[in-house]
Amino acid sequence: MKPATRSSAKDFREQLLRVMDQKHHWAWPHFAGEAVTKAQLKIHFVQEYGVYVRDFPVLLARVHGQNPPAPVRRMLAENIFEEDTGGLSLGKSHPDLFLVMMRGLGLSEKDFEPSRLLPAATTYRRWLDRMTAHQDWAIGSAVMTIFVEGSVKDRQEILHPSKLKTSEEIEDYVRHHPLVQHHRLSPDCMDLIRAHQKVEAGHRHDAYAMVLDYVTERRRRQAILTCLKTTLQLWLRYRDAVARACGLKKS
Repeated sequence: MKPATRSSAKDFREQLLRVMDQKHHWAWPHFAGEAVTKAQLKIHFVQEYGVYVRDFPVLLARVHGQNPPAPVRRMLAENIFEEDTGGLSLGKSHPDLFLVMMRGLGLSEKDFEPSRLLPAATTYRRWLDRMTAHQDWAIGSAVMTIFVEGSVKDRQEILHPSKLKTSEEIEDYVRHHPLVQHHRLSPDCMDLIRAHQKVEAGHRHDAYAMVLDYVTERRRRQAILTCLKTTLQLWLRYRDAVARACGLKKS
């Protein structure tokens, strides 16, 4: 398969970034602020764990199993390796590091197994299952690595790549994390955040490269955009449901 031309790839990238520009929910400032309670954080984190955190490497592996081009398989394999083993960062899987962070909040693994998902969360998770089982690897790759792993900050990172952080910069980031600042979470429990800071920038660029460089047909590109827009809408409904469960109201 020939790589996409520079101009067409640039246009497609802009369309992808326009979707990601909308991946912001009004309740995020509440969860990052000092007024949110630990009971509300528990609702938020239990849903996140059940929707995608626990099974993220498995969902990626489904996409890898669709046999994409070799360079894409390599990028997916590196992502799966890191998510499932921490082999590129701290030597522990990201789901396990997530639970360590939760223990720092006073939550136990029993609070997360089995996860009791809200109806909107179940709908969103079923959509992720469906997309990662899609016959076109590009659909699942875009949904999981661009949308699920990505954020409203993608445009800044993709257009103006950040430099790798030093150990000192990562520790400063951890010290200023909302869970540490507002909820007195020990920095010792924050290895998940450290792992993200070590590898996230490279993963963002890999995510876009997988579809920009190896999906050239207009039909497939349109299918990706359609699925990402649906993913965005389902994600927003899911986050609305979490906000309601936490008793938060849009100002």
